[in-house]
Amino acid sequence: MEKIKIAIVDDHKLVSKALENMISVNSDFEVIMTCFNGEEFLNELETKKIMPDVVLMDINMPVKNGIETTGALKKIHPDLKVIALTMEDNEATIIKMLNAGAKGYLLKDMSPDNLFEAIHIVHEKGTFYTDMINQSLLKIKSEKKFADKVKEELNDREVEFIKLACSELTYREIADKMFLSPRTIDGYRDSIFGKINVKSRVGIVLFAIKNELY
Repeated sequence: MEKIKIAIVDDHKLVSKALENMISVNSDFEVIMTCFNGEEFLNELETKKIMPDVVLMDINMPVKNGIETTGALKKIHPDLKVIALTMEDNEATIIKMLNAGAKGYLLKDMSPDNLFEAIHIVHEKGTFYTDMINQSLLKIKSEKKFADKVKEELNDREVEFIKLACSELTYREIADKMFLSPRTIDGYRDSIFGKINVKSRVGIVLFAIKNELY
């Protein structure tokens, strides 16, 4: 079986080397590229003309961070699959990486088995999220019948709110944008949580992306 080609993009050289050593013990994988920031990685892709199957992407890096790099890859190499590998587990960062095009999101304290599983699943099926991410952020009913019914029930103002919730605006800024009070926006948020069966803003974003509302 052909090995899955891996690129590691992480500005911490010790972490990068540890990842490479971890991955190298698995005969299913081959690390073909190691870069220390996003700009270096994008340049390597262009100059060396080699293409990994899966990229393990750190988020906080100098020069060009993981969010910017993933967004650039989505435009120039849309089939290249990125797994965010980071210490960042806050909602805002997850939203940004999902919007940028990440197909998986792992914290750096994961076990080797979790990493290997994520690489396999992203390579073969497209997306992977840990149980923690799934339980807290991905409680969305995926059945098409449910999604279609929900979209029919959403009014224009609710759809507008969902689209704004996919941005980096705070709820107060969304209220200003929609010329509504923060309390009214809280009502929209809670109503939409109930309609699409989610419990977080990331859940709204995932629903919007999956159902092409954003």
